Formats: sequence, C-alpha cells, structure tokens
Amino acid sequence: MKVVCPGSYDPITMGHLDIIARSSRMFEEVVVAVVHNPSKSGRFDPEIRADLIRQSLAEDQRTQNAQNITIDLVSGGLLVDYCTRIGAPAVVKGLRSGTDFAYELPMALMNKHLTELETIFVPGDPKFEHVSSSLIKEVHANGGDIEGLVPTSVLAALRGDAAADDGAR
Repeated sequence: MKVVCPGSYDPITMGHLDIIARSSRMFEEVVVAVVHNPSKSGRFDPEIRADLIRQSLAEDQRTQNAQNITIDLVSGGLLVDYCTRIGAPAVVKGLRSGTDFAYELPMALMNKHLTELETIFVPGDPKFEHVSSSLIKEVHANGGDIEGLVPTSVLAALRGDAAADDGAR
C-alpha cells in the first residue's frame, strides 16, 4: 500500500524522521508530501525543505538505503485530492500527545467523509514529544541548543553553514 506522510517540514525534525522511517518499514511506498501553504511564509522555501528531507533520509541509518520513500512538493488544494491523484488510500500522521490527536481527528474524519481517505495514527517516540518545527525555530532563533532534535543537515542549514545555506532565508 502507498501512504502519504504530509507536513510542512519547516524544518524536518527527528520526530518527523522517526515516523517516516517507521512508515517505510510498514508500507510498500511512502510519499513524504511537503505541503506548502502559499499564504504562510516559512523559514525555508519548499524546495529547500525537500532537499533537507533528502539529506536527512540519507543521514539516518534506518532510511539511507530505503528504496520505498519519495518526496513530493504539494501546493494548495486538498490533501484528499492529492492522495486520490497519486493513488494513496491513506495518510500517516505522527502523534506526540492527546493535543495532537484532538487537532488531527477532525481532519481525519473530514478526509474520510470526502473521499474515504484513511488516516493512520502512529504514536511518536516519547523522547521527541516536546519537539515541533515551530518550537525548534523559536529555540534556535533565541540561541538555544537544538542538537539531537533535528538531523545534522537541518542544524547546519539553521546555523547558516555555507553548504546548507543555498536558499535558506
């Protein structure tokens, strides 16, 4: 079965990477859908986010040789339409807490109502329960240590290392 792991991934975190890696062991094909909302400005352009995901997958031992993970950019429209277009009957969502479940459940039910798209909830690794892309950006911007919470390539991009700074804002 083909599944979609949708998200803004701005930036990808170790929690995201954990869900993607675990999904790649459970499903035949995993599409990491970098969802871009044109009305929101992010830290990284969608193309840079996709590149950071590629680098992160290559860095992670669980995913570096995975042949069943692809990355796609999605802009605008409904997730259900995207999933229908690529033939994915389900999405995988990682849950860090009950708050995530309360946020994700109405969307899952609407997606099911619209096109029968199933949502598979995967509990996140508890050691990353406190990690979100927004919090990572805030902590980093204020000089906090985020090492170990994001892949090395993301840390380099956030720090503005020359090799990783192509297109970073």
